[in-house]
Amino acid sequence: MAAGTLTIDLDALVANWRALDARSAAGIETAAVVKADAYGLGAASVARALARAGVRRFFVAQADEGAALRAALGPGPEVLVLSGHMEGDAPVLREAGLTPVVNAAEQLALHLEALPGHPFAVQLDTGMNRLGMEPAEWAEVAALVLDRGPVLVMSHLACADAPSDPMNESQLALFRALTDGIPAPRSLAATGGILLGPAYHFDLVRPGIGLYGGAPFAGARAVAHLALPVIQLRELEPGEPVGYGCSWVAPGPARIATVAGGYADGILRSLSNRATLWAGAVPCPLAGRVSMDLLTVDVTHLDSVPPALDLLGPHQTVDDLAAAAGTIGYEILTALGPRYARRHLGAGA
Repeated sequence: MAAGTLTIDLDALVANWRALDARSAAGIETAAVVKADAYGLGAASVARALARAGVRRFFVAQADEGAALRAALGPGPEVLVLSGHMEGDAPVLREAGLTPVVNAAEQLALHLEALPGHPFAVQLDTGMNRLGMEPAEWAEVAALVLDRGPVLVMSHLACADAPSDPMNESQLALFRALTDGIPAPRSLAATGGILLGPAYHFDLVRPGIGLYGGAPFAGARAVAHLALPVIQLRELEPGEPVGYGCSWVAPGPARIATVAGGYADGILRSLSNRATLWAGAVPCPLAGRVSMDLLTVDVTHLDSVPPALDLLGPHQTVDDLAAAAGTIGYEILTALGPRYARRHLGAGA
């Protein structure tokens, strides 16, 4: 079976990073979040392109992701691990030169004992109740932490994609109360936080989804293009059904294109009878359910059917597709499956 082609525009990615970098002052560092294989788009190629553009710090979720990224980047850029220092991580952190973002006093103790003198960062919980030291815990260990010289003290905003949400100002105020006057660099803003304005920028910002063309960065250029090959065309008589459950029935004479791609490839089943594919600038509705490997698409209105139909492209962004699926662009990108032929274009690819 033919595979779809996922094309990643590294020039657009770098342009998005530069645009977000320009939102903060010259003295503020703009890092990059490349966890989950750069949101499904290929961490090695993405990080190399961003490093060429000037990124010197990268964030991943887990130590093994960091080790793979280090192998792709070589020495030089700092790679920070958001899950911190977990039991058994010390050899990977040491050998790959990774910087854990410790999230609790227990992690701090583990890190200082297992890797004395090894760089680390600290995350504080300012209200998200997910990762990070709570204020009372931070008060107990702050002097020890700051004496050891963390490379960064950070927190994470829960509602940055909703600028008017009072949680943003609440977290900002608490972060300031916990960290104003410390000698270590500070970071609070990911993509949404960057867009909230200078008060949230501190010393380092760390965009993620905005790099890859997703909301809330409305000015982002599209990075991912997904084309799915047409395997077969079928002519239907009025009243004939299509696909599992026969959930779509031809209202008249119809032509159906069977397309390679399904929920095994990250095309969510919730898109059944709701998604749109594109033949150039012409929309073609999904007819029936998303199955494991195949989609069925109504192409009756096309004079000629192209060899592939676009699911992501100039006429449908990751957020457009996410809206049809009832989810967010993050899930669309990170669900993209391994069967796609990935092509990285531009920026030295």
